[in-house]
Amino acid sequence: MDPVHLLATTLGLGFAAGLRLYSTVLGLGLAIRFGVLKLPADLHGLDVLAHPAVLIAAGVAFAAEFVGDKIPWVDSVWDSVHTIIRPVGAVVLAATAFADLDPVVRLVLVILCGGVALSSHATKAATRLAVNHSPEPFSNVALSLIGDAAAPFMVWLTAAHPMIALVLVLGFLVLFAWLARRIWRLLRSGFERLRRWSMA
Repeated sequence: MDPVHLLATTLGLGFAAGLRLYSTVLGLGLAIRFGVLKLPADLHGLDVLAHPAVLIAAGVAFAAEFVGDKIPWVDSVWDSVHTIIRPVGAVVLAATAFADLDPVVRLVLVILCGGVALSSHATKAATRLAVNHSPEPFSNVALSLIGDAAAPFMVWLTAAHPMIALVLVLGFLVLFAWLARRIWRLLRSGFERLRRWSMA
């Protein structure tokens, strides 16, 4: 796989994992198991995602996330816990995918994947915190359903059209850099409110 496709795969997987780690793992695993996705030789490490134990674990976690993400404020509690889990999961995913690459190249790709996952997670969490202040639940559910569709779509796009995925993620990163200060400020204040609420 050429360097540009490697970069596209890294950023696409990181973006998807930052939005929905478990659906990314489950979707990849099912696609590999049923032959829907043919992995390049460089990514054969991801074959482990098709193992039944991995599929069951990812399926259970996905079901819990699917339900919890539809409930206002429960989704933000879930996001606060996953501020560590999603980027770390993306790092593990990248390390598994690129296991046979040169160690220096692998480390660079792993760091990029984790960084993109943290960025997409932070944007998603901040958006949901903002929407949770709305008295009606419909916008929250609508955003959750968009997230449910966005992660598998990004996995498919990364596999089928890596250059388009690369352009989209790079565009997102530019937007994230522009909004980063506001995003982190909103996250900090929102998580502080959640902490005070849980201690009350």
